[in-house]
Amino acid sequence: MTTALFLMATILIFDTDSGFFADDGAALTMLLRSPLASSIRGITVVSGNVWAAKGIDYMRRNVQLLHRPDIPVYLGAQEPLVHTAAMAKKEGKVAFAGALGEAPVLATRTAKNAIDFIVDTIDGNPGKVTFMAIGPMTNLAISFRMRPDLAAKIGTLILMGGAVGVPGNATKKAEFNFWFDPEAAQAVLRSTIPKKIMIGLDLTDQAPIRKSDYEQIAAAKTPITDLYAEDLGNLYPAFNKNPNAIAYIWDALVSAYLIDPRIVTASQTMFLDVDSRFGKNYGAVIPLDRSVAPNATPVQVMKRLDRERAWRIYKTALTKQD
Repeated sequence: MTTALFLMATILIFDTDSGFFADDGAALTMLLRSPLASSIRGITVVSGNVWAAKGIDYMRRNVQLLHRPDIPVYLGAQEPLVHTAAMAKKEGKVAFAGALGEAPVLATRTAKNAIDFIVDTIDGNPGKVTFMAIGPMTNLAISFRMRPDLAAKIGTLILMGGAVGVPGNATKKAEFNFWFDPEAAQAVLRSTIPKKIMIGLDLTDQAPIRKSDYEQIAAAKTPITDLYAEDLGNLYPAFNKNPNAIAYIWDALVSAYLIDPRIVTASQTMFLDVDSRFGKNYGAVIPLDRSVAPNATPVQVMKRLDRERAWRIYKTALTKQD
């Protein structure tokens, strides 16, 4: 197993919209059970799958279960830059609205500030930070508003989001993370981050999880796989109620790639933008008009997956006995 060389001497920021466990919890578990565990400087939480006020509690629980209570967990943006629940209701049929489909939940206690942490960490370690974004990119976009020079100081951005050549999963055009905060995704794709890697639906659609796969992991009977079994078994996609359901390895493919880049067998580099016009294409990935953002850097879009290699990394990490 070959760890991505560009990460070995870097600092990793794990930016997440953690739900109960599912793909965000799996993504963290995989990294903390790999040689990259020591690279994680902090976890920053953003609203997306659930409101950040709930997500931060899930992530605090996860680091405890994974025996890494030393990793700080920071509360980030609690709402998208522009998108609201009222707007989402006007968009017609949305397959999954995440936090925008729930009653608002705001943090009621003091938590460390994710934006300050992001700015300070990148500013103090120019070129050495890998920013792993597996939720809406609101935290990063706000950091850029505060410090427009910050983007060029990031070493690598690796994100789970977007759909380039396949349909969306929130709407027909948009992938959920980009749909939840299109303006944030647009700001990041138009930025000067030197290296941008996109693991979007083009890749994750090639990583289905069926009930037989789920059962291989749930059978391990550890504290981590118990959370996995509860989430995928009873919440989404609820394999215990619908044995024909299909889930996907979404965010955890980012961790799998960082652990072993050989899971990706084909990619394409292109200049990309996000449609921020409210309407049926809100949040969709579109080609970048270079005159709008002449200094934007291109995006390496991952296109083809070695599913068996990715599955082995995923299963091995999740079923490991501590």
